[in-house]
Amino acid sequence: MRVTRREYIPVGYKLMATYIFVILAALLTVGAFSYMTFLKSIREHSESNMQGILRQIADNVNYKLKDTVRITNLLYSDLDLAAHLRNYKEGWSSYETTTEYLFPKMQNTIKSTDSNIWLSVYLRNETLPELFYEKNDKEDFLDRKGKIYELYHLSRIVSKPWYSGLPPEQYGETMVWEQIENDAAFNHISLVRRLVDTYDPLKLTEIGMMRLTVKLSDLFDSVDYSKIGDGTSIFVIKEDGATVYASGEGTAWTEQEREETFRRGHLVIREPLAGLNWEIVAAVPNGILEQDAKQVWKLTVGVIVIGLIVLWLIAVLISKYFSRRVGRIVSVLGSFREGNFSKRMPVKGKDEFAVIAGALNEMGQNTEKLIEEVLLTQIRQKEAEFEALQAQINPHFLYNTLSSISRLAKMGENQKIHAMIMELAKFYRLTLNDGKTFIPIEKEIEHARAYLAIKQIRYGKRMEVGYNIDSAVFAYGTVKLILQPFLENVLEHAWFGDRIYLRLEAGIEGDTIVFRIIDDGVGMSADTIKRIFMSTDGKGYGIRNVDRRIKLHYGKTYGVSLFSRPGIGTTVRIVIPTDQGGSSGA
Repeated sequence: MRVTRREYIPVGYKLMATYIFVILAALLTVGAFSYMTFLKSIREHSESNMQGILRQIADNVNYKLKDTVRITNLLYSDLDLAAHLRNYKEGWSSYETTTEYLFPKMQNTIKSTDSNIWLSVYLRNETLPELFYEKNDKEDFLDRKGKIYELYHLSRIVSKPWYSGLPPEQYGETMVWEQIENDAAFNHISLVRRLVDTYDPLKLTEIGMMRLTVKLSDLFDSVDYSKIGDGTSIFVIKEDGATVYASGEGTAWTEQEREETFRRGHLVIREPLAGLNWEIVAAVPNGILEQDAKQVWKLTVGVIVIGLIVLWLIAVLISKYFSRRVGRIVSVLGSFREGNFSKRMPVKGKDEFAVIAGALNEMGQNTEKLIEEVLLTQIRQKEAEFEALQAQINPHFLYNTLSSISRLAKMGENQKIHAMIMELAKFYRLTLNDGKTFIPIEKEIEHARAYLAIKQIRYGKRMEVGYNIDSAVFAYGTVKLILQPFLENVLEHAWFGDRIYLRLEAGIEGDTIVFRIIDDGVGMSADTIKRIFMSTDGKGYGIRNVDRRIKLHYGKTYGVSLFSRPGIGTTVRIVIPTDQGGSSGA
């Protein structure tokens, strides 16, 4: 009998000999990587949550700041009040102005809010009587009931620094938040603002002062360290570094102690307050984050230990020859199920496994080809939709421009005719763009500038245009003609009397590119905006078309949004992604 000697070491033996080293090294590597990744993810998640909480706190404070400014606007923008205060007649006229108009106006203004505030008004017109109450330096007058305002003559404060230090008046903008008089003693803060007479628009005449006093605890009641976590300190800091308000362990810290604490291993999160050069700052001890790190470490070690046990048992089972080949087939099938049809497996031998491997490779190739054909069809369909939507761009612009050129020709304005024709040529050259749907953002901006240049020649000084373009956006592309329809819409519908101011902005915000078209025109109501996006008739079709084109090209998370208030103006916000690898549609 002839004995056949085995001339090789079975694969199962080789796997078993090397598996201990391989699997241990792999688990330690994966475990260390997973630990670092998970720890980084938790820290980023924690920071993101804390930043969100701080943003919510800032939003609450901003709301109260704006509400206080809104109260002063009721007096500041009251033309009837200014007319009464210009009346220097004494006697019955002065008494009637005070009792029949001024006092009721001040009382109604204060009662327009639920906030606990105190209004002090200082008037240049000394024919009007004063009204004030005796104050005890140890008594917080904001705790009084029913006494909510006072009236003084301006001469009482002309020598005080907080009055003389007020910046020059810019209509509707000049106001100062600061602690004056005895505000610091009672933890108050005041909004100081002039009363002006707009009878002559070219010359704003000061007719008085307003001082609206609120409690810091009321203004910053949402600034609470417990919203972020124990051991956290939150500060409201002015532009000069002084602490206005604090919550948490740092309520008694000096400015130097606060900054030293920031440098001593604390996570510092900042959120600015809109309209003020102040910011809300949270100091979070690293110990809070390290507690999560310990939990992650325990979990990682536990997973590694369990993985070693499980993978050792699996190694014993898959060490056999056929188990290994079945594992390859299962791997390919799993990739197919997840949508990855590009994976292939080697075809070796002439047994059943080779037949299965060949069939799977052929199936994956055919399926991958079919998917490519379907995607190509979808892309072509979307491009056809783009062309159909672009065909609806308003053609009246050419007619209006030619009419303007005709009028200029009759008036002999040759220089303006030349400028308008050059801008018109540039406009249509960029519009056609060799039939391309996707163009560089720089050309889209240039197209918008050409359009506005034509309109400025037509309207002259009645139309003002401003730009704020971040050159970083020029590195990206966009669907063409997404700005001009909105510019045309502003100049057709938004005029406020016989003038308009229009501003075009573009910049990068996170992973998106944001365009803004801002005007100070007549504005529109929320119902009008809703009807524009929901209407099926011709109204607002240009806005809807741009929104649909962007969504077709980039996906439903991008597009157009409108923000407007009647009598204030309108802001159009257009958002596209910076990641434009899938620009054929989402």
